[in-house]
Amino acid sequence: MTHPSSPSSSLPLSLSALRRDIDSPAGRISLYSAEPEGDANGLPPLLLIHSINATASAAELEPLFSHYRQQRPVYAIELPGFGFSDRSARPYTPRLMTDALHAALAFIQSEHGGEVADVLAVSLSSEFAARAKFEAPHSLRRLALVSPTGFSGKKLRYGPANGTLGLPWLHRLLSLGIWRQGIFNTLTRPSVIRYFLKGAWGSENIDETFWRYSILTSKQPGAANAPFYFVSAFLFSTDINRLYEELNGPVWVSMATRGDFTDYRGRHTVEDKTNWQFVAVEGGALPFFEDLTSFTKKLDPHWDS
Repeated sequence: MTHPSSPSSSLPLSLSALRRDIDSPAGRISLYSAEPEGDANGLPPLLLIHSINATASAAELEPLFSHYRQQRPVYAIELPGFGFSDRSARPYTPRLMTDALHAALAFIQSEHGGEVADVLAVSLSSEFAARAKFEAPHSLRRLALVSPTGFSGKKLRYGPANGTLGLPWLHRLLSLGIWRQGIFNTLTRPSVIRYFLKGAWGSENIDETFWRYSILTSKQPGAANAPFYFVSAFLFSTDINRLYEELNGPVWVSMATRGDFTDYRGRHTVEDKTNWQFVAVEGGALPFFEDLTSFTKKLDPHWDS
């Protein structure tokens, strides 16, 4: 039975893998998984978390998912409001996203005899992964953050705990019925999606398969709900820099050298800490699409050490 907030049956899977729905305090969550065909290399499971934007899905993680499934158990979540997860009309906040991660990590741990997972998160989702690690430090082992938010040269965020930068007036304006769908249709026109991907890549050479899937997933029922909370800044945490500073355990950060996400001047808040490592990776915000071998060569020592 198709739920009103569910993608239609015409939406193809974003990854060639087993996909399951799991129940959680954050609603129904879509989780892809795969096991290595031969013996694993002894590493724990790995959870991949896509970024947040108007057309987000696990398709963003395809190169990494395909690579790591040959070596270790790998999972990819679709966060609330995206992909095959619950896209219903409700507030979308860091709390909701973090609760979804807690549920996914508990599910993965239950499937692997209590072994905790490593986590890789992209862009704004790095904030949710860091919060999950902060709240339940023993629920995940090592963090890798690709082009994370919270380190730009703009004002650092040491505001109230668990608050958001949300602008209620903007969300009300975007959600007015007379133009709500029109605004979202404009934001997700194929040419506009291409424009934003070129900004992320810092190049004309975007991944065309990813672009086509982004168009498809933006046409599903409920697709505008989470993105409007994102555009209204409700998914950005007021306290993320304090939270980053208090993290324990190894954290590896990939810094883009090209495109719209190259400002990491705020890293001075944590780069002197022994558990943080910042690495400039040639390419845009999703460098694993451009040169997967080079990216994983820099990342893999973080998992192995």
